[in-house]
Amino acid sequence: MTRRLLWWLLCLIPALATAQEAPLRLGFEGELLSLSGNRVIAREPLPDSLQAPLGSLWKLFVYGWLVDTGAREPAYECRGQSKEEVYCCTAGGRIERDQALVKSCGLYFEPARLGISAADWRQYWQARKAPQWLLDLPAMQPSTRVSVVELLQMLAVLPAQDQARRVLLDVVLNAADGNVVGELGGRLRVKTWSWLDEHDPSSRQGGFAGWTTKGTPIWAGGRGTSQRVLRNYAQALASVLPVDWPVDPGRCVEVELFSRYPIGRVLAGDRVVASGPMQGDFRVEFSNGNQLDIHSNGELFLLKDKIVARLDREEYVARVLQREAAAEPVEAAKALAVAIRTYLLQNATRNGECLSIDDSSQRQRVAPRPATTAARNIAAWTNDLVLAGTGVTYHADQPGPDKLSWQQAVEQANAGQRYDAILLHAYPRASLSRWDNPVASCETLPAAQDWLQKQRRGWRMRLESEAGYSEVSTFAVCRLGFGRPYVDRERQRIYVRGALSLQDRLDLTHEYLHLAFEAHPNGQDETYIEGLARHLLLE
Repeated sequence: MTRRLLWWLLCLIPALATAQEAPLRLGFEGELLSLSGNRVIAREPLPDSLQAPLGSLWKLFVYGWLVDTGAREPAYECRGQSKEEVYCCTAGGRIERDQALVKSCGLYFEPARLGISAADWRQYWQARKAPQWLLDLPAMQPSTRVSVVELLQMLAVLPAQDQARRVLLDVVLNAADGNVVGELGGRLRVKTWSWLDEHDPSSRQGGFAGWTTKGTPIWAGGRGTSQRVLRNYAQALASVLPVDWPVDPGRCVEVELFSRYPIGRVLAGDRVVASGPMQGDFRVEFSNGNQLDIHSNGELFLLKDKIVARLDREEYVARVLQREAAAEPVEAAKALAVAIRTYLLQNATRNGECLSIDDSSQRQRVAPRPATTAARNIAAWTNDLVLAGTGVTYHADQPGPDKLSWQQAVEQANAGQRYDAILLHAYPRASLSRWDNPVASCETLPAAQDWLQKQRRGWRMRLESEAGYSEVSTFAVCRLGFGRPYVDRERQRIYVRGALSLQDRLDLTHEYLHLAFEAHPNGQDETYIEGLARHLLLE
């Protein structure tokens, strides 16, 4: 009897594991895909019968209504009177519309607070041929079940989706432990949702809905919270999402080409070209006797003895990548594209509706012809991603503080490092962020970092005798906003309050040791780490 029971249990365990690892369902481009953690395992036409809870997606429709109607609603102020404020702000703080959408602050989007009437809501969405569930304002609840097909259809025509797409990149940037944006880049712009599991009320189901950068609607649903879905299926999603040229390739960038090399004349065949827009193939003859063949699809303008390019931002990034380096290896190219875009943000000046920057070795050099498909794919993959928290520079082969070396990036990529790890090595104090909201997740503490760097030199001999110690080459010390000091191993960051008091310095030493012993069991032994920290600091 005991053997038979054991046999049944052994058979049941794989079945339970399979049930717990139910695939993620992904509605995209008319198909329903089933995803495991790293790949597509099945696909079929998206059935009209598929339904799912609306979850937090009701906020996305209110957001669209607010933007499209030109509403000027007040910010939401947190007064500590609702437990739901945990999704909004701390007591005494306030939150605006865009961040309320990203953080899923339901209190912000409450129709009663915003003064939205059921009649106005119905009339607005009827004019847009919305399905019944969207016409009924009281039905805008997380528990409302909706047709996934209808949801995707409404996302395709949602007002203000351009603005929503830009804002919702923050969801990917803030997801999990940074791994999601590492896997997906800037390709996914979605609002997350979570609700009770219909088969097990003690469990959760969740996912997301929104768009790709091309504007294609996408929906996902699976077991667990939305954050768990993003974390567990990022690799599989990376294999599904296309690399599309974005619907909005960014504001225009004006560049005076060859700004340090005077132009003698410009020829179209044997004809000298006068001022005006340029279309086709040209030869530029410089005053120093050099010549260069260029091509324009109407984006170049000859203004007397100057050639000015007016480019979309992402085309600019692709052309600089093409001119300064290459589109391979891919992870190195992605890292450099983020650095190029960040450098533009930090150094360009405003010229009317455009940004303006020189084409020179002192700034960034720009290819005088349309970017290749490979270079555009890199720009599109990293669309809107910049670094925040430090000034950004780069060089062909010379690394330095806050300076990416292309040669070193190539070596790191060839060794299997992903673009975000390459960026972290070059800019340890910086955070991946969004072009029009570059916010650093690490407020650096230079004094604490300098103190730790100095102390490490004195500790080196003592620490090298400890089993498992590995000196950390690059790390950042960041200000702790609240809670206990901790270390972010993924980004190699130490979060503490400072280095002024003895307790601050003990905390800083303690968390550094966790980082330095990461690959050894000692790194998980709190008693050992605390004892070693006290020995180093006090004895």
